[in-house]
Amino acid sequence: MAMQVPTNVDPEQIKSVRDFVASYNKLIETCFLDCINEFTTRDVKAKEETCALNCMEKYLKMNQRISQRFEEFQMLANENILAAQKKLDSKES
Repeated sequence: MAMQVPTNVDPEQIKSVRDFVASYNKLIETCFLDCINEFTTRDVKAKEETCALNCMEKYLKMNQRISQRFEEFQMLANENILAAQKKLDSKES
């Protein structure tokens, strides 16, 4: 059954939600594969729970750091573009 998207939803919002869900799924898959290895009981062992929490914390911190560095890179790139534009403008005058 295909899900119908309401027509009044901004495509950017849809992309944002898809990106979030993809990132969330990647986080869950990575931490599950790294931490959960005992399937003989229904209970989550303390070691597995601690591992999963540490994994999620590291993943989120890494994601935050990458976003921060990307912003820094974008600001530097924008400054370089403005400087180049000013240089061109001053040569034309």
